[in-house]
Formats: sequence, C-alpha cells, structure tokens
Amino acid sequence: MATFLVAIALLILGYIFYSKIVEKVFGIDDSRETPALTQADGMDFVPMSWWKGSLIQLLNIAGTGPIFGALMGALYGPVAFIWIVVGSIFAGAVHDYFSGMLSLKHKGEQFPNLVGRYLGTGMQVFVNILSIILMILVAAAFTASPAQLISSITPLNFTVSLVLVFAYFVLVAVLPINKIIGRIYPILGAVLIFMAIAISVALLFNGQPIPNLTLNNLHPGELPIWPLLMVTISCGAISGFHATQSPIVSKTLKKESDGRKVFYGAMIGEGIIALIWAAAGMTFFGGTGGLQEALTLGGPAGVVNEISISLLGTVGGILAILCVIILPVTTGDTALRSSRMILSEVISKYLSFKGTGQVFLVTALVSVPTFLLATIDYSFLWRYVGWTNQLTATIMLWTATSFLMKTEKQHFITGIPAIFMTAVSATYIFYAPEGFQLSYPISLTIGTVLTIIVLAIYIKKIIETRKPKTKDIKIA
Repeated sequence: MATFLVAIALLILGYIFYSKIVEKVFGIDDSRETPALTQADGMDFVPMSWWKGSLIQLLNIAGTGPIFGALMGALYGPVAFIWIVVGSIFAGAVHDYFSGMLSLKHKGEQFPNLVGRYLGTGMQVFVNILSIILMILVAAAFTASPAQLISSITPLNFTVSLVLVFAYFVLVAVLPINKIIGRIYPILGAVLIFMAIAISVALLFNGQPIPNLTLNNLHPGELPIWPLLMVTISCGAISGFHATQSPIVSKTLKKESDGRKVFYGAMIGEGIIALIWAAAGMTFFGGTGGLQEALTLGGPAGVVNEISISLLGTVGGILAILCVIILPVTTGDTALRSSRMILSEVISKYLSFKGTGQVFLVTALVSVPTFLLATIDYSFLWRYVGWTNQLTATIMLWTATSFLMKTEKQHFITGIPAIFMTAVSATYIFYAPEGFQLSYPISLTIGTVLTIIVLAIYIKKIIETRKPKTKDIKIA
C-alpha cells in the first residue's frame, strides 16, 4: 500500500514542481493573444475557461486507455507503478504540454505541420500519413468496442449499434466544438475522476493489501518488461495519440499560462487514473495470476465491471458501464475530428474553398475507411494502434527537442525522453507479433543499435549548436 500512496504523491508533486520547470523552459507570455481570440471562427477556435479545457483534454486523451491498458500492464506487477509515475511526469506530460503549446504558438496548427516546421517536410509527409492512419485506427477501434457492449446489453444488434455510434462520431466531427464537446464532456470528465477516486478509496479500505514495489517481472505469460510494458501502458504514461488531441484544445485557450493546467495537468490526472486501475487489477484478484484468469474469461471490460460492482455495488456497475461505453466514444469522436483537421490542413494547400463545405468533404473522406475498419475484429485493430501510437509520441518529442535547440533552450527535458521512446519503438517493432516477430535477443540488439545511431545524431546536433558563430570581419 505504501508504494501506491507514494506513487500518487509523486504524481501530484510532479505537477506542482516539474510542470513549472517545463513551462519556464517553453517560455509563456500572457500578453500575447491566443489563436482562440485572434482566429475565433465559432467552429474550432472558440475561447473556453481553463477548467473546461482540462476536463475536455482529460476525456479526449483517456478513452479506455488508462483503464484497460493499466489492467493489462498490471500483469507485470508493481513495476508498472514505476513506469506510470516516471513516464507521466518526465515523458507523457512533457509530450502533451509541448504538443499543445507549440500548436498554440503556431496559430492552432495540427501535429504534422508542427513536425514539418521543426523536422523538415519529408518527415511531415510521413507524419501526415502516420497520424491519419492512427486516427482512423483509433476511431474505428473505439466505434467497434462500445458497439459490441451496447449490442450485448440492449436489444440492438451489433450492426445497428455500430451505425448509431458512428453517426454520433460524424455529428461531433462536424459540429462546432462548443455545441457538444464544450457542454457535455466536462461533465463526463468529472464522472471519470469521480469513479477513479471511488475505486481508490474502496481499495484502501476493503482489507486487501495493495502490493508494494518489487522489480521482479510477475507476468504469468513471462513476457519481457522491456519494451512491452511501455507499449501496453501508453495512455497513463505517454501516448502519441495525445499529440493529435492537444491541438483541439489549444484552439480554445484564453491565455498561455492555462497550458500548464490543461496539457500537463490532464496527463498527470490520467496517470493517477492509470495508477488506481493498475493497483485495482493487482489487488482485487489476489495477484497477477488471478488477474490473467479474469482477463482471459471476461476481457478488460469484464474485469472493470467485476471490480466496480464488487467494490462500489450497483452504483459501481452503472459507472463501469458508463466508462466502458462513454470513454471510447468520447475519444473515438475526437479522433475522427482530429483526422478531419489534419486532412483539412493538407487539402487547404491544394483547394481554396473553406468553411462548411470543406468540413463536410473532409469528414466524408475520413469517415468511409473508419467505418469499414470498424466492422472487423476490435482486438486486431487495437494490435496495430500500439506501435504507431508510441512512434508518434517519439516523433513529437523529437519535434519539441528541435524547437528547444533552435530557440537555444534546455532541450534535455524532451531530448532524454525522446531517446528513451526511440529505444522503445525501435525494439518493439522487431519483437512484436504485429511487427517482424524476431527473437527477443535479436530485437533487443537491433533496437539498441538504432537508438545509438539516433543518439549519435542528437549529440552531433548539440555540438553543432554549441559552436561559436563566426562573424564577418571587415578589413579596413
């Protein structure tokens, strides 16, 4: 139990102290007008209070990630607590802050355009494709999962449920942000926080001891911690999906100082939620073996339902259903909205018309493949989200590092986590079932070599930036 309480305290202290360091390094100025004010259009650029922005951001980035991912990560044992705490404070929250604030700095630009500014046009083209693929995969997966649950608890069949969920996605993608997202999502964000707090209090007083820290790998399937844990628990530690969501909220900030509360703060909140559910998974079933059996029988949704009803009674059961249905819906719809925004920035370079016509055209372009993918197996879709998600996070961290280097600021706050995530992504893709499926030693070797190469390039850039700039000398 001590480890759990210390971990929560560290996350809170990370927000109180480290977020201010990150903010100072970025450099804010509340005298500058934000895009929400200078580009207000009643659609995407709409001024909102910081607390609304924080709850919307939390709901957008959360989905079922900090719950389902944390439960899967809990199979490794209390070592998962370390990744959630360290990842959230020094990687995930930093990643989210820079993705949001760089967007704000550049008039609400989407993630691929930010990459183009700081890593070049070649990388921008790649990230445009990667981001849209990731958004479509997430939107499709988060259409299928709630549709499956709705069809299992109502008279509606899967196809009808799928159409209803997706129709809602399209509606949210084309409506102004203050019509549904700005009005309803802060309330749903508060429900998510309430449920996490209720589960944590019940855990502390139900008589079962929450496991304390051990570095041993307790995974029943003996899967390696590195780098699988870092991909399994992404939402709740660091997730590249957030880089596509932060620009949505950056368009609503009234002043730059709100960014620390909205972007860094929401990620810390997500980390706390992940920590609570990881602890619940380890504790409730008497260890990782029991958790594995429960996941095999009922899947993550079944585990959430069982824990919630047992600890919180009928109210818990209602909250569980709400979370398992609402959370993926409120992330899938903003994923579709984000893909619409990203594709709009690409199309605007070639087509001159804007406004409602462009919104509907682009939404239609991303909706068709999303709906078709939503009809296939959810687990198959989610398998391919993991690596693309963490690769996106890696690229965002390098984008932020390039920005800090070019502006001669302390780039190590993003450079070090960028190197770490490079190692995660490079190793995982060679080992994973959806990747090259190489042996673990070979994957580890290739991942290490690739990381060393990237590190060497980074060090070279650092040396180049530290060289004194020569001045032209005029000869009299």
